[in-house]
Amino acid sequence: MKAVRFIEGGKPPEIVDIAKPEPGPGEILLKIGGAGVCHSDLHVLDGEVPFKGPFTLGHENAGWVAALGQGVDGWQEGDAVAVYGPWGCGQCHHCQISAENYCERHASIPSYGGGLGSDGGMADYMIVPDSRLLVPLKGLDPADVAPLSDAALTPYHAIKAAIPQLTPDATVLVIGVGGLGHMAVQILRAITGARIIAADIDAGKLDHARKLGADITINSGHTTAAEEIRDLVGGRGVAVALDFVGAQTTIDLAASVVGRDSRLTVVGLAGGVVKYSADSPPYGTQVTIPYWGTRAELMEVIALAENGRIRAEVEKHPLEDAAKVYDRLREGKVNGRAVLVP
Repeated sequence: MKAVRFIEGGKPPEIVDIAKPEPGPGEILLKIGGAGVCHSDLHVLDGEVPFKGPFTLGHENAGWVAALGQGVDGWQEGDAVAVYGPWGCGQCHHCQISAENYCERHASIPSYGGGLGSDGGMADYMIVPDSRLLVPLKGLDPADVAPLSDAALTPYHAIKAAIPQLTPDATVLVIGVGGLGHMAVQILRAITGARIIAADIDAGKLDHARKLGADITINSGHTTAAEEIRDLVGGRGVAVALDFVGAQTTIDLAASVVGRDSRLTVVGLAGGVVKYSADSPPYGTQVTIPYWGTRAELMEVIALAENGRIRAEVEKHPLEDAAKVYDRLREGKVNGRAVLVP
């Protein structure tokens, strides 16, 4: 079968023929319907994350159960499923409460999940090591749903934690309206009453944000961006700032507009740091660095999609175009989320 493989850091992905896997005891073989192309893959390909290759890329995966290993109950061949991405040890406290994204043994387990150390979903088939990592889909196309397992789950996890501050009289700032940011705007509109300001340097993405439900859009590349936001929110400031870029400029922007007793959440991995001095960020500000989301939260995200409250904007490409798609992702030319379809 065809597979998009990570070989080693600093090398482009390779599309190769590998043997179709067979599920062992407790494992599930999944026929892939779609695998999302995530900016985190670029960090893997660039060697910024110390994974040892080779393995198949793709950590946003959905498809159909193709075969069950010995001892697997509760699933049937043909069941449509999404794959929960962060694979923990399955035994520690956090894993037992479905928060495998915060597995206490993460430093000692050899893989973070499919496409992140283990073989992922950019192939015709993939092995899922345990049925606990599957979430059923009800009438949804796996190719459309695949990005929800990260691009929607990650912002949902961050937003859910901030719910007490996302009141109808509050303002939330979304910085970066890309793969995760375009889902964040929809989730905020679906589950909160807060006013939504979306910020990006791309006019097309700002227009997209308005169509998805943002109340106000700001070009974050303008030198007046912080002043424009402060004029909108007044002395109260932004109650919650969600930075899906994580560059120094975007973190500084978020820190300059949040108010006291606020929440500054950095999701993006562009290398910025939060600087602190007295009352800057303002007193009472919570700074959080969330990672992915829980298995239970993925079920909630899928429910939002099933109810038509959120939808990933996807552009579909064959596996053979993987290298070109990654190039477009680096150039910021992907709207919403690209999905590779076998």
